[in-house]
Amino acid sequence: QVQLVESGGGLVQPGGSLRLSCTASGGTFSNYAMGWFRQAPGKEREFVSVISWLGGSTSYTESVKGRFTISRDNAKNTVYLEMNSLKPEDTAVYYCAADANAGSIRRSSPRYWGKGTQVIVSS
Repeated sequence: QVQLVESGGGLVQPGGSLRLSCTASGGTFSNYAMGWFRQAPGKEREFVSVISWLGGSTSYTESVKGRFTISRDNAKNTVYLEMNSLKPEDTAVYYCAADANAGSIRRSSPRYWGKGTQVIVSS
């Protein structure tokens, strides 16, 4: 059983930056593709980004391309989401996810979920 704990959320002004972290335990981290999702108030949870087991492949939803960067440190069992040029529409609870199959993450059906961290973009 893999446990995922997110951190790094908070309040930031439009145009600002945040870095989210997600630390995993209970499994072999490098065996899992990792992803980020978000859920804004009143909306369904949506895919944001995914990174492959060794970090060689990444993908993003269109609305964050060029602004967000996903990365991972397998020695620290941690995946990151660097978020720049933040917009009010990025306000959401951000969830970390893990699955042995990156395709499952892209289809928004990963096996493991974190509990989320709140990001608020507001002046």
